[in-house]
Amino acid sequence: MTNKLSAGLAAFGTLGASPALAAQPVDWQMGFQPAATGIMTQIRGFEAYTLWFIVPITLFVLVLLVYVMVKFRAGANPTPSKTSHNSLIEVVWTLGPVVILLALAIPSFNLLTAQYSPPEADYTVKATGYQWYWGYEYQTDSEVSFDSLMLKEGDRAGYAKEDVAAYPRLLAVDNEFVVPVGKTVRVLVTAADVLHSFAMPAFGIKMDAVPGRLNETWFKADAEGLYYGQCSELCGKDHAFMPIAIRVVAQDKFDAWLAAAADDVEAANRNLMAAIDADAKSVDVAANDKN
Repeated sequence: MTNKLSAGLAAFGTLGASPALAAQPVDWQMGFQPAATGIMTQIRGFEAYTLWFIVPITLFVLVLLVYVMVKFRAGANPTPSKTSHNSLIEVVWTLGPVVILLALAIPSFNLLTAQYSPPEADYTVKATGYQWYWGYEYQTDSEVSFDSLMLKEGDRAGYAKEDVAAYPRLLAVDNEFVVPVGKTVRVLVTAADVLHSFAMPAFGIKMDAVPGRLNETWFKADAEGLYYGQCSELCGKDHAFMPIAIRVVAQDKFDAWLAAAADDVEAANRNLMAAIDADAKSVDVAANDKN
C-alpha cells in the first residue's frame, strides 16, 4: 500500500511532464489525494491538526475503559463505592471539552471563511448535473457549452485516450472541463432532474446540485494536469458512472482551446491534447540531452 501511495505522490510531482499524471484515486488509498489548490492544502492541514486531538482522546478513553473493567470488576471490587459526586472530576470533564472544542473551532471557522469567501473570479462556468452526465457552460464572450459523459471502453481509440493510466476506467470522460492554471474559476452548480453533487477531491470542493437552484463554489488550481472526481450524491441507477474530469492547462493553451471550442469542442480537445503531448515530448528530449 505504501508503494501505491508513493507512486501517486510521485505522479503528482510530474504534472508538467504528462497530461494525466495528476491527482486521481490509487489502490488502497487511505488518505486524501495530493492537494492541487490552496483550499485543499488547508483541508489537509486541518485534518492533520485534528488528529493531535483525536488520537490522544481515543487512547485516553481506551485506557480508562480497561482500567475500569479491571479494577472495578465484581471479583476485584465486591463492594461498590457509594460516591456519587466529585467536584474536581466534574470541573475537568466540563472545562476539558470546552477547551478542546475552542481549539478545533477557531481553525475550522478560518477554513470555512476561506472556502466561502472567494476572490474575484477570472472565469465563471455553469455545471449542470443530468441523469447521468454533466453539462458545462462557459460564461464568456465565446459561447462554449458541451456535455461531458463517461468514456466508454470502445470509444477510447476515437478520442485518442487508449492510455488507461492517464484515462482510467470509470473516471475518464469524452470532453473534459478545461480551465487555466493559477486562475480563479467560479462554478455555478445546478441540476436538471434530481439531486447531484459536484465533487473534486484534489481541489477540496464538493457542492450539491439542486434542481431550480444555483449553488456556488470556486477553485484555483496550482498545477497543470488532469484531475478526476465524481458525482457524490446518490442520483439513480447510474450514479456510479457520472465522473468529473477537469483538465488544467497553461493560459495560452486555454485561450486557444476556448476560441476553437466555440466552433467544435471535440476538435478543440484533440488540438489541446496534441499540444500537451508535444510539450511533454519536448520535456523528455531536454531531460535526455542533459543526461
